[in-house]
Amino acid sequence: MSSSLFWMIIGATLWLLGLHGLLTLRHALRRIIAFNLMGSGVFLVMIALAARSQPSDPLLIALVVTGLVVAVSATALALRLAGVAQVPEHSKRQQEPRQ
Repeated sequence: MSSSLFWMIIGATLWLLGLHGLLTLRHALRRIIAFNLMGSGVFLVMIALAARSQPSDPLLIALVVTGLVVAVSATALALRLAGVAQVPEHSKRQQEPRQ
């Protein structure tokens, strides 16, 4: 088994574990982590595909770097939205103006 095939199998396994977590977990933070795990699996497969040729394919490497930047931004947005959605009810009542 070649090393690139090994890393592709690991990437596919990460993607499947993330999909399982995304479908079975209820907590928002755990679902965000599962979604990031899926993205990491995709990035790992793309890097393994890029490493198959000599020299490495720069287009796939550039796509992975761009994808990492987008993934970090999307994760930050998802964490912020999950934090806003998880605000306790008593803190909402404190913000209401009193009459």
